[in-house]
Amino acid sequence: MTDDLLDGPGDGVGRVLGTADATPLTFWTAVAPGSYLQLDDVVVTRRELPGREPVTIAGVVTQVRARHEGAQFDSDVFAIADGTLPAQVQEAAEITTTRVDPEFYVPPTPGAVVHRAEGDARARALHFDRMERRIPMGMGRDGVPVYLNADFLDGTRGAHVSISGISGVATKTSFATFLLYSVFRSGVLGGDAVNAKALIFNVKGEDLLFLDHPNTRLDDATRAGYAKLGLDAGAFPDVRVYAPPRVGDSSGTPDVSSRLTGVDSFYWTLAEFCADRLLPYVFADADDERQQYTMVVHSVAAHLARYAQPADGGVSLDGVRLGSYGDLVDHIVEQLNDDETRSAWAGSAVGLGTVNAFARRLIGSKKDLARLIRGDLATRRPHSINTAESAQVTVVDLHNLPDRAQRFVVGVTLKSEFERKEKAGTAKPLLFVVLDELNKYAPREGSSPIKEVLLDIAERGRSLGVILVGAQQTASEVERRIVTNSAIRVVGRLDPAEASRPEYGFLPPAQRQRALLAKPGTMFVNQPDIPVPLCLEFPFPAWATRVSEAGRAPSETLRSITQSADPFAVVGAGDDDIPF
Repeated sequence: MTDDLLDGPGDGVGRVLGTADATPLTFWTAVAPGSYLQLDDVVVTRRELPGREPVTIAGVVTQVRARHEGAQFDSDVFAIADGTLPAQVQEAAEITTTRVDPEFYVPPTPGAVVHRAEGDARARALHFDRMERRIPMGMGRDGVPVYLNADFLDGTRGAHVSISGISGVATKTSFATFLLYSVFRSGVLGGDAVNAKALIFNVKGEDLLFLDHPNTRLDDATRAGYAKLGLDAGAFPDVRVYAPPRVGDSSGTPDVSSRLTGVDSFYWTLAEFCADRLLPYVFADADDERQQYTMVVHSVAAHLARYAQPADGGVSLDGVRLGSYGDLVDHIVEQLNDDETRSAWAGSAVGLGTVNAFARRLIGSKKDLARLIRGDLATRRPHSINTAESAQVTVVDLHNLPDRAQRFVVGVTLKSEFERKEKAGTAKPLLFVVLDELNKYAPREGSSPIKEVLLDIAERGRSLGVILVGAQQTASEVERRIVTNSAIRVVGRLDPAEASRPEYGFLPPAQRQRALLAKPGTMFVNQPDIPVPLCLEFPFPAWATRVSEAGRAPSETLRSITQSADPFAVVGAGDDDIPF
């Protein structure tokens, strides 16, 4: 830092305090009369050394206090206020060091002038000058942009994001979508941005189904805020929405109510279910893996993969055509109940009690999965979730599905996407996976097929270009290895009990307290480059977050894949030609 970066009006904003210990990493500053410092302000001071160049010490305000100097008793405050007892109000701020330049770690000298860091001095203090590729995340408390180092997001030096906070208040999903928007539109990915993809699982309401619709509540002030971040305020330009078929609808109509165009149904055919060995994802609860019947699950899955043959949309098994998931379940249970066929399906070393436990769970899945695993819909009709053949942003709507069905969809989709990236063998193009309620899919205790996939993504996804953006109310209940592998950690408003957990040890004490009060849109972001988490506010979404905000979307995004593939396609049409 050069001398001109330290120049400021008068004596700066204060001086290093002499009544409290100053260390190279933490010191206190007395705030000058007529000045102020607030939490998250960035300051800088200099230490002169004999025979060496001066050392510049920069830091962030992590605590502020005010007191009466001259008061001895609590009651003195009344006399001071009345003017009968002389005293002086003095404010002081705790500074946590973020950068020492050059790296000669000495404490600042008591009485040294402290300046508010602005412009290049602020960028240096927060290491923004060392970030070759900067992603705008929002505005700091000083109204100046705050950046994320793209190297720790896209896998260059790190990957994955963990976002924690109370549901409905912390705006976790809103921040995740804004981060995606910034990544895609800021130019930080260069030419790779065109091919980069995002897979978003929508688990609450239909709020994420309108990402391609401009927000009608957008005002000039918000547009100016986006411009200050170097972004154009607008909707996501390329979005594809998938939804499950309606219950009891033989035509496969998407189960959505607010968005009526540009939505495709997703489902799996019985042949795909058998051939791809998807049965374990029916038992995707973490508790299932502790049960003995998981041996039966894998044995039955292998039997289905070996013997089930496609037959007119359904499958043929043991000479019987099965046309629905219910038929398949009933056939499996029938074979397991038969003494002559049980060992062929479940293995010879499995007891009858274990087989019955498996059968009960399988029968219980019929209601939840019947509309997702089909034998009555066209196999040639597009129905698979494949981000490589989809839009830049793929939204998979799960909010109308029961818990078991949600687990099945998340598990199978992540499995297929991760396997596709493995086969490609390259990190480009990047795939960002946004998954809320991560503590449900990858809990700290137990094991499940979904948890194994998510662990694979957390530990190997960086090299394959799969970036997990996970959100949860409680990071303390998420598998440790997933949280540990997240280079970026974000915290919104927290529950008091949760804030005390060691998973939030990266937050200074004052920020832990503030996290209990944080308003929607305020986030604390920790990244490896900066030793102190940065407090920021991200702008109001420029895309619709509910149907009441939705403006007109581009016409090309309102056509579903089915309609794009065949202009004469009718939802739910079979393999027969449409009569004229």
